[in-house]
Amino acid sequence: MKKTIKTISKNKKAFYDHTIINSFEVGIELLGTEVKSLRLSKVNLKDSWCSIDKGQLFLNQMHISHYNKQSNNYNHSPTRVRRLLAHKREIDKLYGNLKQKGYSLIPLSIYLKGSIFKISVGLCKGKKIYDKRQDIAKKTAKRDMQKALKEMGRRVD
Repeated sequence: MKKTIKTISKNKKAFYDHTIINSFEVGIELLGTEVKSLRLSKVNLKDSWCSIDKGQLFLNQMHISHYNKQSNNYNHSPTRVRRLLAHKREIDKLYGNLKQKGYSLIPLSIYLKGSIFKISVGLCKGKKIYDKRQDIAKKTAKRDMQKALKEMGRRVD
């Protein structure tokens, strides 16, 4: 049986500010109200980051909104530290890479794979300002080229 993948949220800022070197798929440990909020896409990955502590992988500063404003008793803390589920050898490999200067672990997207929430975590290196300018220039050139091809296609028809 083929598992369907539904993207809940993407971290667009991570792609703009960092060069993605490698990405990994990990699971996440959630509470019941967090699952309900994620199904409604009430999540923000913008300023989140991952850390490794005592051989375990943790996700920090990911904001999952409260499920229901009226039921305060069972709601979770929106920015609590959440444990990510990965194999020990993957965590050790990431830990070795993080010891190098300039590398960080950043969540790239959260998605629903079948009925299980997964997070794509990227090993990233920060971009300099001139790298960002080059990327913007490439995007605009590509967009202009696509626009020109589209206009030429209309004239030929």
